[in-house]
Amino acid sequence: MFNIQDNNLKKIISHSKEYGFVFPSSEIYDGLSAIYDYGPYGVELKNNLKEYWWKSMVQLNDNILGIDSSIFMHSNTWKASGHIDAFNDPLIDNRDSKKRYRADVLIEDHIGRIEKKKQKEILKAKKRFKEDFDEKKFCETSPRVLKYIEEIEKISTQLNDYLKSKNLNGLKDLIISLGITDPISGTKNWTDVRQFNLMFSTDMGSVDSNKNLIYLRPETAQGIFLNFLNVINSSRMRIPFGIAQIGKAFRNEIIARQFIFRMREFEQMEMQFFVSPKSEMEWYKKWKNTRIKWHHILNLGRDRYRFHDHKNLAHYANAACDIEFNFPMGYKELEGIHSRTDFDLKAHQKLSGKKLTYFDQKNNKAFLPYVIETSIGLDRLFLAVLSGSYIEESLNDGSNRVYLKIPFPIAPIKVAILPLNAKDKLPDKAKEIYNQLKIQFSTQYDEKDSIGKRYRRQDAIGTPFCITIDYESLETNKVTIRNRDSMQQERISVDKINKYLENNTSLNILLNQLN
Repeated sequence: MFNIQDNNLKKIISHSKEYGFVFPSSEIYDGLSAIYDYGPYGVELKNNLKEYWWKSMVQLNDNILGIDSSIFMHSNTWKASGHIDAFNDPLIDNRDSKKRYRADVLIEDHIGRIEKKKQKEILKAKKRFKEDFDEKKFCETSPRVLKYIEEIEKISTQLNDYLKSKNLNGLKDLIISLGITDPISGTKNWTDVRQFNLMFSTDMGSVDSNKNLIYLRPETAQGIFLNFLNVINSSRMRIPFGIAQIGKAFRNEIIARQFIFRMREFEQMEMQFFVSPKSEMEWYKKWKNTRIKWHHILNLGRDRYRFHDHKNLAHYANAACDIEFNFPMGYKELEGIHSRTDFDLKAHQKLSGKKLTYFDQKNNKAFLPYVIETSIGLDRLFLAVLSGSYIEESLNDGSNRVYLKIPFPIAPIKVAILPLNAKDKLPDKAKEIYNQLKIQFSTQYDEKDSIGKRYRRQDAIGTPFCITIDYESLETNKVTIRNRDSMQQERISVDKINKYLENNTSLNILLNQLN
């Protein structure tokens, strides 16, 4: 058995479409670039991930509340937040292929290729020395690895400096000096780098004289800041407290790629935690620990996660890091944790002229709270679960199976009801059990094809348990229940099925580990 990880994004994309997880949007019209629809099993998995996040964030914390702010907001929102003036990516074109790229992504991909060379050296040494291998010592002494590390650090420092200073000429010079070629034409015939604003704009109003320019929100956080006082006044919350939100955001990416990892329409799960000034770094560390624990509980493999601390901080932050996940295309950002200072509330207070300070009755003083943000891309989390769950397995009988080892509590379908065949009253008994279970569990009924083929289909969509109703079931009221991962089977009484499934598939299994 092996868990595919390298260069297998195409397999995951194909599996996602074949088994109803993700479809290209508007496919009959040749699709829209970087826009996707979630299919029958995809929407179930997505909803389960939302529920896991929402309950762990809002239900388990008595000082965190939820809201659902609108996608359209006054354009001054984005003026105050800095998005109108600063929400830009560096754009570069190749004159031969006529293709457009983000200059920083071209450089990051180059760094990624060097990182792969480094990892290849480490893997070779690990195979050679086996259990005696000391990776830390090897990285500190191997001339080739040290060279790669130095190269990565040098390029990364230059890239961060140019991005921070908005030195577009420097970015182009770095691309040229690194010998980066266009992936399509293979040439180095690059244009100058220029800035490209990522926000989608539209007009609101029915008459030209009455139209106002507004934007589709590029993030959900600002809706929280605009409702800061509303939440305090209506809930009587006291600092420290948080406001959580799940919602759509939109970014006109220069180049969106890698399936659902980077899309133009995506969903975020964000929480802004308001704290007293000077306490923000303590809370920043706490939320780092809380969020990585949340991810680890999904049991996709602790070694797939790592923290990446930002050197090039956003204009609003005094500390920031990413939780990165090892996707099929390498380590990429899954969740961001940021100490946003009081930037947002201060900016909105200044532009709106409305007082947004919080009054601390205990200390008899008013202040603008500092904010710790946790922000996770739901679509990226979805891809992480698929990537970490996709298994190809060779069986003892010489056959193969592909299955999704999705954690039981978030699996799209919890149990499949499978009569051995479609005759002799087996379907009647099976439908009786199906109707009993579907009230509490996401349940599927299937009587088509051989039992073996039906097992394989349920494995492919990640169903934890299959219940087979056979002729003996009609006499003993016992059924066979099969475990997806082990493929082990056992007989169980019909009246015990609900409790069995609840003990093995309830979301409480995950939530109890957080409590």
